[in-house]
Amino acid sequence: MKILKVQTLRGPNYWSIRRQKLIVMRLDLEDLADKPSNVIPGFYEGLTEALPSLIEHFCSPGCRGGFLSRVKDGTMMGHIIEHVALELQELAGMVVGFGRTRETANLGTYQVVFEYQDEQAGRYAARAAVRLCQSIIETGHYPKEELEQDLRDLEALWADASLGPSTETLVKEAEARGIPWFQVSARAMIQFGYGVYQKRIQATLSNRTGILAVELASDKEGTKQILREAGVPVPRGTVIGYLDELEGAIADVGGYPIVIKPLDGNHGRGITINITSREQAEAGYDAAKEVSREIIVERFYQGRDHRVLVINGKVVAVAERVPAHVVGDGKATIDALIEQTNQDPRRGEGHDNVLTKLSVDRTTWQLLEQQGYTLDTVLPQGEVFYLRATANLSTGGIAVDRTDDIHPENIWLAQRVAKIIGLDIAGIDVVTADVSRPLREVDGVIVEVNAAPGFRMHVSPSEGIPRNVAEPVLSMLFPPGAPSRVPIIALTGTNGKTTTTRLVAHIFKQTGQVVGYTTTDGTYIGDYLVEPGDNTGPQSAQLILQDPTVEVAVLESARGGILRSGLAFNACDIGVVLNVAADHLGLGDINTIAQMAQVKGVVAETVIPGGYAILNADDPLVAAMADRVKGQVAYFSMNPDSPLLRSHTQQGGLAAVYENGYLSILKGDWTLRIDQAVNVPLTLAGRAPFMIANALAASLAAFAQGVRIEDIREALVTFQASTAQTPGRMNLVNLGRYHALVDYAHNAHSYEALGGFVKNWPGERIGVVGGPGDRRDEDFITLGKLSAQMFDRIIIKEDDDTRGRPCGEAASLISEGIAEIKPDARYETILDEVTAIHTALDAASLNGLVVILPESVTRAISLIEARLPEPPVSPTPVAVKPMKNGQAAAKTEQQQAVSDANSEESVEYVNFSR
Repeated sequence: MKILKVQTLRGPNYWSIRRQKLIVMRLDLEDLADKPSNVIPGFYEGLTEALPSLIEHFCSPGCRGGFLSRVKDGTMMGHIIEHVALELQELAGMVVGFGRTRETANLGTYQVVFEYQDEQAGRYAARAAVRLCQSIIETGHYPKEELEQDLRDLEALWADASLGPSTETLVKEAEARGIPWFQVSARAMIQFGYGVYQKRIQATLSNRTGILAVELASDKEGTKQILREAGVPVPRGTVIGYLDELEGAIADVGGYPIVIKPLDGNHGRGITINITSREQAEAGYDAAKEVSREIIVERFYQGRDHRVLVINGKVVAVAERVPAHVVGDGKATIDALIEQTNQDPRRGEGHDNVLTKLSVDRTTWQLLEQQGYTLDTVLPQGEVFYLRATANLSTGGIAVDRTDDIHPENIWLAQRVAKIIGLDIAGIDVVTADVSRPLREVDGVIVEVNAAPGFRMHVSPSEGIPRNVAEPVLSMLFPPGAPSRVPIIALTGTNGKTTTTRLVAHIFKQTGQVVGYTTTDGTYIGDYLVEPGDNTGPQSAQLILQDPTVEVAVLESARGGILRSGLAFNACDIGVVLNVAADHLGLGDINTIAQMAQVKGVVAETVIPGGYAILNADDPLVAAMADRVKGQVAYFSMNPDSPLLRSHTQQGGLAAVYENGYLSILKGDWTLRIDQAVNVPLTLAGRAPFMIANALAASLAAFAQGVRIEDIREALVTFQASTAQTPGRMNLVNLGRYHALVDYAHNAHSYEALGGFVKNWPGERIGVVGGPGDRRDEDFITLGKLSAQMFDRIIIKEDDDTRGRPCGEAASLISEGIAEIKPDARYETILDEVTAIHTALDAASLNGLVVILPESVTRAISLIEARLPEPPVSPTPVAVKPMKNGQAAAKTEQQQAVSDANSEESVEYVNFSR
């Protein structure tokens, strides 16, 4: 077997809308292409020996052992590897369950799809599953030590990917509320929400946490001083920097017992408590000095250690923290008791698990020595031995929930302390003999105030009720009714995506909002280009959604990005599908138009229940997507008599239609006219049907999102089909004696759409044609046939990047298509695109039209602009045949447009509008 490709999906995708974390492995079975599992000697036995837990996989039989029964009866290896990859992750502690396996058009090559929790672990599981199955096929078994190593590696990858218990708690709460989140690439930050509504956290620091408060909380002595001045009970203490100051400091705090701890420390590092002698004090000083330059000496207060969690000014949880300890049974040594305690599956390394494993350090040896014990001492039944002096969970301590026990006065005091320090999220450490009584009654004190307190002890206490402490954090960041998402308008289709995306963005700009949008030309925020290039995938979409200035996101979502990574967002407010046609077939194992429709349909299926899917009623494949839409559906159509449109609007549905020369919005029995097509420059005075359709889709998307009809109208009449606003999309240039048109048409559907305009041109039509080299042979032949129907003369060129095809092959196939339709056609082949463009422009006749379908739009436009005449030019008026729909009105507008163009003081891009 050979792994051909492994892809990682991170959002709604071709395979599943709901299960967004998927590995897609393209696997060539090679010699196993025609060998099901039941004909491979010993395979069933070897598989069940290696992974007996596969008995729990139901698979299609729908019962325990269902999958193994299929293996025994015979199933293909791709299907088996899917289940093995899932099971390896399960055994390593990752909960997964979804998988699919499909054979591709290439015999013996499969798409193996399965769920993951961590990307790296998922990709590892894919390789390990193939390795395991290959070993069983070749030897009849998979070595136990190799399986154990695989599981250790997977566990390590899963541990490395962990967000930490506090962050994980916050993320889960956000997901439960439908708040989107990202991992920010720097400083372990998490972003909740999109655009202007985003909030950030780092552990349990929020973007509301003030740096002054954090600095003050980190200054333990400064915190005590401020609290003491405010009348808050705090330990008597002082700060020293040298050993010779120790004796005086002990006297200042009232003598023994004392606590010595580092001024700049956390997680209990370097702390020694209940010191009763000079020797212990010096040892404690040395331990603290390893952590901090300055040392705190405090009076030691007897009592139990408590953590009070205050969020947004309210106490939300209280936990008693018990130091790491073992309990004697009269039989086992202390060392054995530590080992037994660490067998608890809840215990792990550091903060990875609910509890931390016990370990022995300097403090443990001191405590052993104080009591005359060693690790080999057998503790009597029920005796407790503390391995640590401090109660931090990170050193093996346990937590007991005391939220319901704390006295109201102590609640008031903790809330007041958080406000005095200025923290929105504060962990207040309290030492008291009884938290249910006021501190003043039991000589209790507040020993520390912590910024970024851990949530583990409250979310998963060793004893007592777990507290959802993430809820008040998210409620603080996003109060009830506050938005977390900017509106997302996602657009896809075979042709017209970029033009429609730009038009939608232009419409929303009329509302005064900052619009972020992605296109094949680049990523934009407001009026500025952020990043040039073909940016229609999830990475560019995330750039927009993570930007704190964006108020509306308009995202062109192309086929390639959906297949490679899935969408960058879980849901959109408006999902627009323009059309589905035969382009890119044969790439990414998408071989039919129906499969392509399923890819494009991902956008429609992610529409939120209160949002709208904007679908093309004139395209049956697009219209059929309505059955899978969870939100509302709105249709656009060039046909006012469309049965689907009539039925939809009669039931109160929303639609946009081209009727009587107008772009109109329909709902129920009323019609709201936006404007005449002749007034919309994008439609070339109503002569470009596919541009009218794009304008309808954009207008309907904006209207469904609540944009006023006046803003839509203003946007339509100010949006030009020019190199500035729609480069490479129907850019018609008046060169005086003739016109040149640049369009990025590169498939049959776009050629046909372009033909609706070109065929009505009254003069000679010259076409410079070609197509991307990664298309099928039949696609190039079709382009040739369409070119023969559109142009009087044809120049066939090729892209600079032939995408793996031999030079001249694509041009030869286009020639074949031309000759089939029009054997006497005037055509020639000039492979170099620049030479082909110059040849066509040189050959243009009076009132003629040169149509250039380039690989490089920028280069083609610059070649044309270099020919713009400097002196005023008055070309012969051009009379373009009007469309039947709204014919009389359009004819008048066309005559006026040509007159306006002829009277310009300099030659400009032709603007067919009033």
